Amino acid sequence: MNDPSSRNIQFNSSGLGCFLTFILIAALLTSVGLGWIVNGFIILILLIPVTIILGVLGFQWWLKRNIIEDDCPVCSQTFTGLNNSIARCPNCGEVVQVVDKAFQRQTPAGTVDISAVDAVEVEAKPADVRVVDVQVLEPGED
Repeated sequence: MNDPSSRNIQFNSSGLGCFLTFILIAALLTSVGLGWIVNGFIILILLIPVTIILGVLGFQWWLKRNIIEDDCPVCSQTFTGLNNSIARCPNCGEVVQVVDKAFQRQTPAGTVDISAVDAVEVEAKPADVRVVDVQVLEPGED
């Protein structure tokens, strides 16, 4: 099978192929001229930082126009959100929608929105107290 007396000569041409490709590209570039490659490389080097700077400035301009800071309509906690989006109050967890640069409470259809008011303590006279018996009916029982 593997006879030590027989010697196989193997020729690895991968290094030779890379070298020949390099020589061919170098010959092509010297015949055409290297000035356009150097100019293109310099333009590319200058274009990358200018693109990054313009991107950062454009993003900052967009953020200034679209970040809204307002109070939560439920708990009056001040927080920020993006214009025309939905946010959650970090204090009370209420889902609010940002409309016209203000937070509006987002409630499902048919929900009655009420506001709690401060209860005022009133002294009741014993004659004013009445007992009312209330019976709770299940839905559909009238």
